[in-house]
Amino acid sequence: MKNTFTASLTAELVALIVASASFAATPPVAGDTHVYRLLNGYNKETRGTLNYQVASVEAGRVTVSVTPDNPEAGKQRTEVYTPEGNWLRHEVENHGEKIQYEFAEAYPAFMFPLEQGKSWSIRVKATVPDEQRPRSVRVDGKVIGTERIRVPAGEFDTIRVRRTVYPGDHAFMLSETYVMETDWYAPALGRVVRTERDSRFLDMQSCSGFARCEARGDWDIYELVESRAAKR
Repeated sequence: MKNTFTASLTAELVALIVASASFAATPPVAGDTHVYRLLNGYNKETRGTLNYQVASVEAGRVTVSVTPDNPEAGKQRTEVYTPEGNWLRHEVENHGEKIQYEFAEAYPAFMFPLEQGKSWSIRVKATVPDEQRPRSVRVDGKVIGTERIRVPAGEFDTIRVRRTVYPGDHAFMLSETYVMETDWYAPALGRVVRTERDSRFLDMQSCSGFARCEARGDWDIYELVESRAAKR
């Protein structure tokens, strides 16, 4: 009985420490580099690797240069985050394509502390290329719990966060995209070590007695391969 109580107390303390972790175990600095491999979730084939290098850190904005090793892994781009890891500029799934969104307020990927069962539903405004009217993006997030996982960079204790996203991309004959995102956030690193993202939408033009209206976007899986800290 005593051992059971001790184990339970230890687990609760570990969970508390994990839940209270901030985005950056070590604050990011220019030159920090993180490499991820991109897998096709449908067949688990590797599509390529992406090099994320911190270009600058200033005024609550972490600017990251993203360089894929081939076109299958995406386009070269610049992403911007808050120090906590929420998005200020980031690609979002739109009807099977990835569109760069500029958020007026940070996209709530995480709401710290990451306590099990915590949930949020928040709308934020964003602009996209070639559109003057801002889009309203809804993010429904939830902390699922802790999980120990293995990725190419090693084995990590993580907090699993799941989000359902509605990116405000209604179009003629196309419904708003429904995006499902799951992050495995490792407090020891202060970053995500695995992400799964897939999407679907209704294409009314494809509906018939023999064809379903639902269309699927990419099913992307990102896994950390290595992290290289810049000299401090």
